[in-house]
Amino acid sequence: MKIAEIIMLTEASVIAGDPGKQINIEKAFSCDLMSDVLTLDDHNIMLITGLANVQLIRTVEMADIPVVLLARNKSATEEMIQLAEENDIVLLGTAFSVFRASGVLYENGIKPLY
Repeated sequence: MKIAEIIMLTEASVIAGDPGKQINIEKAFSCDLMSDVLTLDDHNIMLITGLANVQLIRTVEMADIPVVLLARNKSATEEMIQLAEENDIVLLGTAFSVFRASGVLYENGIKPLY
């Protein structure tokens, strides 16, 4: 699934990064525990989370996750936005809950990581 379709399905806005980036997202992982994110070993996945701090961006950069969807209207700090831009991470935001965003994306073909 392309980023544009993710944006449409979750009614998301682009916070940082290039939403036109040519990535095909096949799987997603919903989590607020960054130690769990660091155990992931897959490519071109999306993280759906309610966590909004700079450690989130540092963690997804280490885990090589190209797209993050912040749920529940969480606000990104300027530091988060700058770090996402520097690391070529697409940061999106939605009013949907983590559960709803995960369900909508699953219903439209995104596979769970596990």
